[in-house]
Amino acid sequence: MAAIVLFCLALLVCIVLGTNILYALLAGLVIFTLYGKKQGFSWKELGKMICSGVKTSTSVLLVFPLIGILTAFWRACGTLPFIICCAVDLIRPEILLLMTFLLNCGVSMLTGTAFGTAATMGTICVSVGISMGMDPVLLGGAMLSGVYFGDRCSPVSTSALLVSELTETNIYDNIKRMLKTALVPFLLSCGVYAALGMVKSGSGAAGELWSLYGREMTLHWVMCLPAVLILILSVLRVNVKKAMSVSILAAVVLCIFLRHLDVMTILRTAILGYTASDAEVGAMLNGGGIISMVRVALIVMISSAYSGIFRKTGLLDGLCGRVTALSERTSPYASMLLTAVLASLLACNQTLTIILTNQLCAPSQKDKEEFAINLENSAVVIAALVPWSIAGATPLSTVGAPMTGMAFACFLYILPLCELVRRTAQQRAAKKTAAQK
Repeated sequence: MAAIVLFCLALLVCIVLGTNILYALLAGLVIFTLYGKKQGFSWKELGKMICSGVKTSTSVLLVFPLIGILTAFWRACGTLPFIICCAVDLIRPEILLLMTFLLNCGVSMLTGTAFGTAATMGTICVSVGISMGMDPVLLGGAMLSGVYFGDRCSPVSTSALLVSELTETNIYDNIKRMLKTALVPFLLSCGVYAALGMVKSGSGAAGELWSLYGREMTLHWVMCLPAVLILILSVLRVNVKKAMSVSILAAVVLCIFLRHLDVMTILRTAILGYTASDAEVGAMLNGGGIISMVRVALIVMISSAYSGIFRKTGLLDGLCGRVTALSERTSPYASMLLTAVLASLLACNQTLTIILTNQLCAPSQKDKEEFAINLENSAVVIAALVPWSIAGATPLSTVGAPMTGMAFACFLYILPLCELVRRTAQQRAAKKTAAQK
């Protein structure tokens, strides 16, 4: 217990000082390793524990460079600018909040990244909304809901890949179940944002983005090809790495023949990300590249290392027992939801929240597919509702919205609540049927 308290203090210091969360995670790795040493394990055994933990996320870590390259080339070849320009043409003051939610849902589904979506479509929607006189708190909430809709269920989402890896389930089967359980919460969220938009609508019209992006490149419908390919290959259930590789190849072809970029520029873009020649365009479009994924890869790697230590040292065994007991008194989902809330308050990032919730709840989860969807409907979305967690704070700060925007991230609340109601009703019906027999 002392080790966990020390880790919490390390996180608190990072939050208060505003320093990188990686320092707290590294401190935690040292703390938990020393705990293992105190329990009598050798340095060699502890090293094996760390390696076994990291091994659980190997597939996810291998995908990170592909995601970085994909997002860089989608910027460079014009895929993202073209989609964003087409989407923003749909924005009207009275439906701005609803469109902010829907457009960020769409882009996050394509890119699989909450942070990347916030930096592109999120920034545009919030900027347009503020220029129309809309409340940035409402805009921030709608944006946050949208970016995590896709972050949760995109085939190229790191959180979806991590959950499938931890639970040993198929990502496409998981996505099918995620979309099914998200339907009612999605429609309810649309209703809330439509109603709020009617009441709180601003005035004015969206700015002309076609001419802005036109300074950097000539936009053409063929630039949608990389996005269309990844959607088609995902529907056909092609391996995620292969689907991303095909999309990257298509983007490179467009970079060469449409943008006329040379080999060195393409290689630099793959590693360092896209940098626009126009500063105003660059403020909305720059980013991506392998280098952009290093921080999140380190977070996943260090967090995964914890799981190996926790599993072998039994550090969390006492908590696992309490979670299992709670599961038997309530339901597996109810106990997981509470665990996810507490884990997110402690972890300060989505990855560690998922891993901690997985580790604590695994003994009480009997079905792998159900376990995966329970994680997706709890830990993945709850992490973005903690003010001191980078999961929610980073997207909001990226678009310039206040932290109070979390209060209007409706989808992130409605999804777990709907699932809790549904599971509770199922459990009561099962008990009633069993009593009648």
